[in-house]
Amino acid sequence: MMGQQTVGLSMSAMSPERPRPPVRVERDQALIEALRGREPASAERLVETYGERAYRLAMRITRNPQDAEEIVQDALWTIMRKIDTFRGEAAFGSWLYRIVANAAYQRVRGDRRRRSEISLDEVLPMFHEDAEYAPTSVDWSPALNDPARQSELRRVLTSAMNALPEDYRTAIVLRDVEGFSTIEVAQTLGLSVANVKTRVHRGRLFLRKRLAEYASAGGALARQSA
Repeated sequence: MMGQQTVGLSMSAMSPERPRPPVRVERDQALIEALRGREPASAERLVETYGERAYRLAMRITRNPQDAEEIVQDALWTIMRKIDTFRGEAAFGSWLYRIVANAAYQRVRGDRRRRSEISLDEVLPMFHEDAEYAPTSVDWSPALNDPARQSELRRVLTSAMNALPEDYRTAIVLRDVEGFSTIEVAQTLGLSVANVKTRVHRGRLFLRKRLAEYASAGGALARQSA
């Protein structure tokens, strides 16, 4: 007990020890050091480690192979040039993916010719007058769990994702496909957390509606869009 402590103990010894923050292990530390040391093979190691996934991420956002390739090349070059600005506050991979995602998002935002004119208000599920969600009467979950429909389901999801406006599609890709936290998505896109939550929620409603339409049509929707 504290009353039994030796009187000569210093105040610092008597004060409760503050818990130390956990030390995060950076699995890419060797790669980071190689990049900072401008080692000749470091660029190749960076591409081998992250090039493929970075391209998939850029492709999901831009839907254009040439744009995705250019974005990844520019992003990786930027990372090599600015590696000394990496402070380790987040994992190196997360830092890299945020750079790629931000570049891809800015590309689609800047290309007005590729913007979708779809209005989510026209395709989202219906709501009651009191603003409560009016759920579909179709129980489509068994159909979506049918292994025989998995290929069709992927096509439906891809089609639905492509139909989303880029603002909503990017938020869904980062949050639900890439697994970014809501805060990370907000930081990447320069949005408020509330704005990100709204986009993700509305995007999910749209995708859910497309899945319900597919299931209630017995797969006809997927075959028509294939």
